Amino acid sequence: MIIKPKTRGFICTTAHPEGCKHNVREQIDYVRAAGIINDGPKNVLIIGSSTGYGLASRIVAAFGCKAKTVGVFFERPASGDKTASAGWYNSVAFKQYAESAGLVAENINGDAFSTDIKDKVLRVVKDKLGKVDCLIYSLAAPRRTDPLTGETYRSVLKPIGEKFSSKTVNVDTNEVYNIELEPATPEEITGTIKVMGGEDWELWIQALLDEGLLADGAKTVAYSYLGPQMTKPIYSHGTIGKAKEDLDRAVISINDMLSKINGHACISVNKAVVTQASSAIPVVPLYISLLFKVMKEKNVHEGCIEQMYRLFKNHLYGTDESVDEVGRVHLDNFEMQPDVQAAVLELWSKVNTEDIVQTSDIIGYRKEFLKLFGFGIDGINYNLDVTP
Repeated sequence: MIIKPKTRGFICTTAHPEGCKHNVREQIDYVRAAGIINDGPKNVLIIGSSTGYGLASRIVAAFGCKAKTVGVFFERPASGDKTASAGWYNSVAFKQYAESAGLVAENINGDAFSTDIKDKVLRVVKDKLGKVDCLIYSLAAPRRTDPLTGETYRSVLKPIGEKFSSKTVNVDTNEVYNIELEPATPEEITGTIKVMGGEDWELWIQALLDEGLLADGAKTVAYSYLGPQMTKPIYSHGTIGKAKEDLDRAVISINDMLSKINGHACISVNKAVVTQASSAIPVVPLYISLLFKVMKEKNVHEGCIEQMYRLFKNHLYGTDESVDEVGRVHLDNFEMQPDVQAAVLELWSKVNTEDIVQTSDIIGYRKEFLKLFGFGIDGINYNLDVTP
């Protein structure tokens, strides 16, 4: 079949297998060119490994550290004339490339929140890795069923306390308009924390410890984002922000759990990038479009793979031990430079529908969004028949 992008709001319902494979290969090539990371991990478990920072982490672990990897994800395979999800194609391509390079790469598709998948992962880890020396936690999900109570919680993207109004953009039409969001209810705040907070990260660590599957000195990292002043009401001061605060709570708990094996947990605050998750957050696509323009002009722009290579090489397995007062690593340091934020704020104050193409990098944003799903890539003939 001929596969074309079908977008609906912040969702693309199709994905191109050859385009996704190209994206994975491009990131592998970056890591290979950057060089081997000395003293890196050898047995890595990635929870949420199919897209974005999780996929980039897996690529760095495998091709930068020569590590065995087990990747856990929840993706849709192809069915009839419906394509698989982009994450499914990414994971298949990664496994092919890794095994061609002589690396162990196990894929597990299922609900990482569930006890059944945790049990399955533990069996595979025991069989294929032995003991894990690095666990990456990179889940972004709309819902979670608590394995202990059976109650299902849903995450929401809402402000807390009062209504929030701001500019946003329709990335399909370039229309800049105002949006108003109602504040979250207490139940919605609780639900978002249960889905996107640190509880499941703790459960994974406890499960591995109980089975004796964490190596002495094992490290674990979860990913977070704080963002600038203009997005605080909807992000760091909103429901997602409360979930990220729960990660700060969890990292203290996990470090206590890991003390018996000389392990260490941390949180990495990463830069804003185009992902399926960030595309769903009101206001953020407009901010990212402006940010990309400024950072590219200042030559400090990075994507997922550049940041994850920097995290592994400099922080997790390097000599850079700089953290903030909470103990978080900051890979968003280029984004949050005062000159970068001042330039973005100036553009924010004047951007409108008529001049958005000149004022922002909305074209680059749209290109990055389609690229997530394997579209818009030079060298791929999208008019050819492809087996989904």
